[in-house]
Amino acid sequence: MSYHVLVTGGASGLGKALALRYAKAGAEVCISDINPDTAAEVIKEIKDLQGKAFFIPCDITQQQDVDKLKEGLAEKWQHLDVLVNNAGVATAGSLEFEDIEQWQWVMNINLLGLVRMTKSLLSLLRTVAGSTRVPRIVNIASQAGITPIPMMASYNASKAAVVSFSETMHLELAREGIHVSVACPSFFNTNLDKSLRSQQPGADKLVKKMLTRSDINADQVADIIFQGAEKQQFMIITHKQGKTAHRLKRLLPTKRYLNMIKHKTRNFGVSRDTE
Repeated sequence: MSYHVLVTGGASGLGKALALRYAKAGAEVCISDINPDTAAEVIKEIKDLQGKAFFIPCDITQQQDVDKLKEGLAEKWQHLDVLVNNAGVATAGSLEFEDIEQWQWVMNINLLGLVRMTKSLLSLLRTVAGSTRVPRIVNIASQAGITPIPMMASYNASKAAVVSFSETMHLELAREGIHVSVACPSFFNTNLDKSLRSQQPGADKLVKKMLTRSDINADQVADIIFQGAEKQQFMIITHKQGKTAHRLKRLLPTKRYLNMIKHKTRNFGVSRDTE
């Protein structure tokens, strides 16, 4: 039986790296994205590697798009082995620079889009449950969802919600034989800054600076996520510093941990000027 994987936001960045990683493992990959041109480039890369891939357009904020995606997959595949909920966007800025519209935008994509996809695709995942294979959901959250930093409140909150939703689904779907993982990568050099929305001057430069500091790239992050999901880990933290930060948060007294983070981020900020 063919191995079928769906990657949302699979036309660029980490989504592209994940699509290529699953294709290299022998999976047939469906790339779902809002950009058909870049998706076509990824599909060509996969086919050049003798892999199988195709594209179905989908805006995960639109239920009708999600429904059409499900219909297309049901016609072509009849079953789904792995759902990778990767599509997401970034926001930045201090509280007064993040209006409610910005909060609603990031939540609708990062959280509710992921929920729409999971609800819709469960029936195709259930067709695999009970066989020799374990159907999987891999949700891409962020280190920001477990160890948040200043100046990114709405993004941090959206990714923390993804972590909480993933843990709930891990518990809820286990009885059906469906495994749920959540990946929490730190910043790395990808195209996340291109989706960045911020009304605060200098916030984009701050995010770009953090993206270029990583010592691992998208392909390495994708491999860590792939390996962790295959081993049926629940939380997959991809960066060494991220693992250390998460461990300290769990082990240190809360006041001591927060004081440490306040000290480390004491100069963390951008201009508060509106002009």
